[in-house]
Amino acid sequence: MAVFLVVTSVAAQDLKSYDQKIQGTTVSFKMVAIPAGKFQIGSKNPMADNDETPQKDVELSSFWMGEHEVTFAEWDMYFKDNALPQSKTIDGVTRATPQYIDLTWGMGRAGEQPTNSMSQQAAVMYCKWLYTKTGFFFRLPTEAEWEYACKAGTNSAPDLKEVSEAGWSKENSGAKFHPVKQKKPNAWGLYDMLGNLSEWTIDQYDPASYKNISAKDPVTTPGAKYPRTTRGGSYLDDATQLRCSNRIPSDTKWNQRDPQIPKSRWWLTDGMFVGIRVVRPVKQPSVEEIEAFYNTYLK
Repeated sequence: MAVFLVVTSVAAQDLKSYDQKIQGTTVSFKMVAIPAGKFQIGSKNPMADNDETPQKDVELSSFWMGEHEVTFAEWDMYFKDNALPQSKTIDGVTRATPQYIDLTWGMGRAGEQPTNSMSQQAAVMYCKWLYTKTGFFFRLPTEAEWEYACKAGTNSAPDLKEVSEAGWSKENSGAKFHPVKQKKPNAWGLYDMLGNLSEWTIDQYDPASYKNISAKDPVTTPGAKYPRTTRGGSYLDDATQLRCSNRIPSDTKWNQRDPQIPKSRWWLTDGMFVGIRVVRPVKQPSVEEIEAFYNTYLK
């Protein structure tokens, strides 16, 4: 679908980071300017999985990306708005249902904690809500955008000391996620790209996608509900898994303890390690393209 690709290059001096306020709230978040450029997607690292090869040269248009994972301070504005009986910004189809148990599993939902346990559909509908509140088209990053932003101008893999300084893994997290921006940012000023929570992308997971990947703004459009792709690894993963190129397919096991019939389309009972980060393309699609994009994820 063309809607995934409607971003264009902007001169580096014209693309600036900014603070995005959510209309009608006191909440804002920083969007970091990511310049257009070329990079090698994938890895030749000995620890790389087969789905991280072959490496390919990819060119990406410029975009903005959230400085950190979406926090509960941001997410709860959506959920509270969602709970209003006559909400003018959220329709009946895109309303997130209440959680029937605490899906933070005791780790808490204080404002700077990263929001977790949502399905990819819930993540996309949060982006749709941001669009209705700000007038700007927000979505999840593509796999290529995410990896490009994570690598931040380098193809060298960080050593374990650098990983520990940049992210929360099984080795240093104490088996829980942590407030955002507690670790070192990468060279482009993005926090928690590695670890803390694995982050949804908009791509369908295809282990062989790099064999025929597009050289310009690639994306694998969604088909079946599973598997979709997350990136970055989480506080439950070994530090060796916290790699910019590591591709993590979603699994039905992420919701296996949900007793509801049918199982929730919004929440992942066993996906406490999954979170989200938003992007905004430089060129905004048309209203029709935006609606078509969001509707793609309501299957």
